[in-house]
Amino acid sequence: MTEPRVAADWYESAGVRGGPRRMLQEDREAGLKVFPEHLVPHLHHEGLAGLGADTRQALLTQHFYQYMLFTSQLETKVVNRGAAMVAHGETDVDLGPGARLDAFKIYSDEAYHALFSLDVVQQVEKTTAVPVLPYDFAPRMARLERTGHAFLPDHGSLAHILQVVAFETVVTRMLARIPRDETVFRVVREVVGDHVRDEVHHHAYFTRYFKELWASLSPATRVKVACAMPHFVDDCLRPDLDPVRSALRTAGVSAELAEEVVRDCYREEVLAAGVRDAGRHTLGLCESVGAFDIPEAREQLHLLGLTD
Repeated sequence: MTEPRVAADWYESAGVRGGPRRMLQEDREAGLKVFPEHLVPHLHHEGLAGLGADTRQALLTQHFYQYMLFTSQLETKVVNRGAAMVAHGETDVDLGPGARLDAFKIYSDEAYHALFSLDVVQQVEKTTAVPVLPYDFAPRMARLERTGHAFLPDHGSLAHILQVVAFETVVTRMLARIPRDETVFRVVREVVGDHVRDEVHHHAYFTRYFKELWASLSPATRVKVACAMPHFVDDCLRPDLDPVRSALRTAGVSAELAEEVVRDCYREEVLAAGVRDAGRHTLGLCESVGAFDIPEAREQLHLLGLTD
């Protein structure tokens, strides 16, 4: 079996090996936003038009916090769980020693991404004096576990690996755009840019890994995996709406208006379109190995609204 590989110069190029700690310097951030406003749908709802500038800034900052805390939790609780399994050879795929070593490199990268995500959150909180609201990753984990139990009840370790494949091969426009957005805090652009540079290599590794994994599966297991993957992609990309509600209520928005804002800004057709767009590479990967030639898997795609 051909081994998927991380960058050959990882010891020299990986952020965790030699990248600088990104520091917020207030004089560099004057006139900039902590996060792109156009990436926060509820900020543009007509019901919030009367909010003052400080309140809008607080809502924007909360969205930034939630995005970074999601990243920190995801990397440690989902991705590194699977990366450790690959590194220890605790999978059904016969990977060689080089690929297992590379999985530990990814593990190290992801732990560092979690660290600098929390680091920049704490720096922004101190500078802006906007308190960080608690972020609960448990609903996301529960969603992932439900999908695993529903489609792969006898393949728990395989479900965990597929979750990593889904998270590591999706390509969100948010991650790609922020480093180039000159309206955003420089420290945020730098941190997200550091993340993107590492994730390019992770994407390539797990793309190749999935192809090797698929080739090793029995026909019966392929059906289960093909049906599960659209759900893992949806689990990965569908936004958490409770943090939006919490941020709105903390900002003084009534419960009734908060529900109206969430209902209007996060309609199902909008969410499905977002999942289709950001998940196009992962869904294309599945398509490339013939996973969606399986009728049951095509049905799951349709059920989730992931077909054009």
